[in-house]
Amino acid sequence: MRQIFLLILLFIVGQWLVKALRRHDAQASQRTGAGANGAAGAGGANGARGQSGPNGRARGPNARQAQPQLAEPMIRCAECGVHAPKSDSVVVGGQPFCSAAHAQRHGARPTGRDAR
Repeated sequence: MRQIFLLILLFIVGQWLVKALRRHDAQASQRTGAGANGAAGAGGANGARGQSGPNGRARGPNARQAQPQLAEPMIRCAECGVHAPKSDSVVVGGQPFCSAAHAQRHGARPTGRDAR
């Protein structure tokens, strides 16, 4: 029984150590990343190279991290019900359509007294 308790205790301590090391590595990489960008923007020894780093990316206080692209909004076609990207859609009479052909077909549909 004592051996099982000891194994469980060793497992918990090992997991705690692994998490602590990962946390320390993450903090160290954040500090070195921020320090390198700040020193380059201050015009140190790398000032002769311009505003781009060794890999061709801009750096310094005005440089932005690559922002993730958000998904484009989708619209539902009033004619067929298919979802299409908003940039590819056609809006006629306040109703979105997936194509100009569907907008024309929807506009040509008889309404009111003509539908009888």
